[in-house]
Amino acid sequence: MADYLLLFQMEEISRGKESMLKKWLCAVGLGVGIAASVGVQAENKIAAVNVSSIFQQLPARVAVAKELENEFQTRAHELQKIEQSLQTKMQRLQRDGVTLKVSERRKLEKEVMTQREQFSQKAQIFEQDNRRRQIEERNKILSRIQDAVKSFATKEGYDLVLDANAVAYLSSSKDITADVLKQVK
Repeated sequence: MADYLLLFQMEEISRGKESMLKKWLCAVGLGVGIAASVGVQAENKIAAVNVSSIFQQLPARVAVAKELENEFQTRAHELQKIEQSLQTKMQRLQRDGVTLKVSERRKLEKEVMTQREQFSQKAQIFEQDNRRRQIEERNKILSRIQDAVKSFATKEGYDLVLDANAVAYLSSSKDITADVLKQVK
């Protein structure tokens, strides 16, 4: 029985050593893996670009804004005329509503309601069209910026380019905003 107990204890010690050895090998393997990944990351060339700054500085943005203003100017003037006419009728209704004949007052109220609905509908369509065109033009400019970033990053051998607004800290030597701006202009 004593021999059996001794044999059992020796097996337990052996298993403990094997378990300890497996844990140690796993830890060493994990450490080597982390060290290798850090080494690989150190080789990556990373930069940042401030896309919003480039967007704000582009002369094309101002030109597009003027182009859109001209495109929607006629419709904006039409809406202003409708609004002025509507205000005039509403003022007349408030001012003269008591003295007008009932039929005239109802007719004027109906005109005001109809014109208000037309104005609201046209204004909503105008806003939607204007917003859609602004988004289209903004996306065109952002696409040009994105192409310039890709081109510059490829030419200079950058592996990763981040938006500067999404980075907590960046060395000024890693900021490629000015270079990309020159390329976009």
